[in-house]
Amino acid sequence: MNELILIAEDEPEIARILDAYMVREGFRTVTAADGQTALDQHQILKPDLVLLDVKMPKVDGWEALAELRRRGDTPVIMITALDQDIDRLQGLRLGADDYVVKPFNPAEVVARAKAVLRRSNRAGGKPVLRIGKLEIDLEGHLAKVREDDGATPLNFTLTEFRLIAHMAKAPTRAFGRSELIDACLPGGDALERTVDSHVSNLRRKLEDAGAKSMISVVRGIGYRLAAP
Repeated sequence: MNELILIAEDEPEIARILDAYMVREGFRTVTAADGQTALDQHQILKPDLVLLDVKMPKVDGWEALAELRRRGDTPVIMITALDQDIDRLQGLRLGADDYVVKPFNPAEVVARAKAVLRRSNRAGGKPVLRIGKLEIDLEGHLAKVREDDGATPLNFTLTEFRLIAHMAKAPTRAFGRSELIDACLPGGDALERTVDSHVSNLRRKLEDAGAKSMISVVRGIGYRLAAP
């Protein structure tokens, strides 16, 4: 699946231009006209990169960037009319990966986006899933809970890892027990109460590592994984 770019820009014409250039280069896109909507979409859609305007209504770009950094390490390129060195330093200090000043050449923004994605190992399709504090490396078969002061590895069994990875590919979706059995459990280990036992262990390990309330029960269906 192509990388998803979140374009947070309150000027409709600029948003349309950026969207058109990104789509032409093969990216998927979603737009937000204010900072709060951008944060909401980031929480739900987990984009691979954010193009973030500084001067936006509701929540400005600096506040949005600070919140994005509290959530994780989604690459962010600041887009703004402010061109003073102090503004550039502010963006970099808060954790921006790059900085583009208006007026800009949209092709340059695309090139910078590709460069940032390459540096973050996302353009190559690095199989790392992030949901809130939880980070899952599908290729390395590793999972950890990331906090501001470091990361706590999660000691999952093979079946537990299969379950958490399967649900992490569609966060907030409700997964039925039978689907989880078919997708994640080896043959002969296919009782619904077995799924419940594995999920119970997952929840305990996540909570012990500081990631509480990530797996919830969906009555009559099964389970949902989402950032609290």
